[in-house]
Amino acid sequence: MAKHKASDMDRTFWALADPTRRGVLQRLMDQPGLSVSELAGSFSLKLPGMTKHLDVLSDAGLITRTKTGRTVAVTLSPAPMQAAMAWLGQYERLWTVSLDRLVALVEADSAP
Repeated sequence: MAKHKASDMDRTFWALADPTRRGVLQRLMDQPGLSVSELAGSFSLKLPGMTKHLDVLSDAGLITRTKTGRTVAVTLSPAPMQAAMAWLGQYERLWTVSLDRLVALVEADSAP
């Protein structure tokens, strides 16, 4: 079986598929620059487990890590999320049109 090279969008959605990784992104949005240890503690994970999650987020480009001495700080990188939102936005327009039609149909059926 041939290996499929994941696109940037694939890596973004793969990273977002896990609730722990989504929680990490939320935590970093609320408190930028947390250390790996602080993140691991807030999710009751050991450092190797948190590091695996951070590797996936880093591979997707959603975070950056900066080492100062022995401390590794983690910050958000918004570009991949912006690309994902732009992609989803294309479909939102289709959903909005369909929902608007459904509302109009329901209102027409319920009119006296």
